[in-house]
Amino acid sequence: MENKIRILIADDHQLVLEGFLNSLKEVGDFDVVTTTNCDAAFDLIKTHINSNPFQLLFTDLSFDNITEESDLDGGEELIKAIRNNEFDIKIGVITCHTETNRIYNVISNLNPNSYLLKSKSSATEIGFAVQKMLANEYYYTHEIHQKLLRRNVVQIQMDDIAIQILKELPNHSKISNLEGVIKKNNGTAIKLRSIETKLANLRTDLNANNNTDLILKVKELGIID
Repeated sequence: MENKIRILIADDHQLVLEGFLNSLKEVGDFDVVTTTNCDAAFDLIKTHINSNPFQLLFTDLSFDNITEESDLDGGEELIKAIRNNEFDIKIGVITCHTETNRIYNVISNLNPNSYLLKSKSSATEIGFAVQKMLANEYYYTHEIHQKLLRRNVVQIQMDDIAIQILKELPNHSKISNLEGVIKKNNGTAIKLRSIETKLANLRTDLNANNNTDLILKVKELGIID
């Protein structure tokens, strides 16, 4: 008899676990185990790595049940621990976190095989992610793709002058005050017209309504603090 695909789900909300279980039942016949904390998830993976191993892990990033006794303080630490031990398991993130900079850091640093959003993941999409992961491919939900694409586009525009302008802008009541403050590497001051053009281009790229909105968006992207 063919062994079932084993899937481990780590999330600290019982309703989320039940919803994910129901979605998996709709798309396939899997052997699914759930846990509510990262330490237990890691122990389960480690214990079964040589006997009846899990092929897939889906984990949230944030866990509210972390204590001082916890070895792993969230999904990111769980993924790092798995990577460091080189366990042969595909990892999917399913979370509420939509902050562009956090998404970018998780994908860049931890390389999950999938990234899904709890609020927007149907059984069909979860099934598709499972198929991709089992085929050693990657699946990021559409909204995640859009956020990463937009961040990459903006990064192209982010030269030293743009960064200077964005950092200084909140400190001045008028854009005209930036003339003489923003300078090239050789010390030459950037003219007001060039500053205004740079800001206009950035507002267009980020679909920002005004400069205040622009600052909020670049902070959300992690471009400036």
